Amino acid sequence: MRPPYELTSRIIKLIASVSQKIGQLDVKIVAKQSPGLRKENRIKTIHSSLGIEGNTLSEQQITALMENKRVIGPAKDIREVLNAIDTYKNLNRFKYHSEKDFLKAHKSIMNGLVKDAGKYRTQGVGVVKGDSVRHIAPPFRKVPYLMKELFSYLNDDAELLLIKSCVFHYEMEFIHPFMDGNGRMGRLWQTVILMSGYPVFEFLPFETLIAKNQSSYYKSLSASDKQGKSTKFIEFMLSVIEQALDELLQTRSKRPDSTQRLMAFLEQVEGEFSRSDYMQHFSEISTATASRDLRNGVEIRIIKKTGDKKTTRYRIIGLRKV
Repeated sequence: MRPPYELTSRIIKLIASVSQKIGQLDVKIVAKQSPGLRKENRIKTIHSSLGIEGNTLSEQQITALMENKRVIGPAKDIREVLNAIDTYKNLNRFKYHSEKDFLKAHKSIMNGLVKDAGKYRTQGVGVVKGDSVRHIAPPFRKVPYLMKELFSYLNDDAELLLIKSCVFHYEMEFIHPFMDGNGRMGRLWQTVILMSGYPVFEFLPFETLIAKNQSSYYKSLSASDKQGKSTKFIEFMLSVIEQALDELLQTRSKRPDSTQRLMAFLEQVEGEFSRSDYMQHFSEISTATASRDLRNGVEIRIIKKTGDKKTTRYRIIGLRKV
């Protein structure tokens, strides 16, 4: 059975706008034009999602942990970040319509933080905001059935993926299936759902915009609770996605310089490579531009050149690959 919501004119307009913007973004070009964007997105996403839950670590500290460096901070906050790094690293392995994978993701992201990570709650819970109870979740005995129904809905191919991602996010938050970690799981699983149909969402830290608009995020959840349908939440999330796509389109419109282009290539290459390998990756550039990029890379000690003319080869010497 489809969870209740109304297809408002605002939702229809947002879907049209989001779909158009997704169509303007070629994920391969985005990856080439924005070296390191995948890593940057992951850092921003982790920082934003955990920040909403009260984590105090900065983007710089999260970057350090991602690079296996030592960080000083609350043990719980560090554990949350390490768990998130490991979980987001495996996003492409999760099947969005698999309840088993959903529980695996919760076990991964809450490992060492709660006793029953990866298992549904076995007691009643309420969401408290300030001095008042914002939401009383359904009885714990109903959770397995409600979640099974929700995953059944995800398997409905007649429903638009953009809508499904928002509806799942809201309904999961309403059911509140876990003792802890529901917020971060709702946001993570919406990303998993979206990535299944639109790979560009790997480069889209829309959780940063949720963090910046926390008040509106919670208001849309509350409004949907009061109405008994997810309409308001769908409108909010689609507007966030639209804004995030706008920002990514602006990033894409900036042409990369020589160093950025070379570093984007080096993130994909293994071992030695030639100028022709470089030009094959960037088919739109000239021979002169390719030679200039590689010469610049040698001068700033990112790569080392060996051989001469037809035997010329390059290898990485100054780039830490993540």
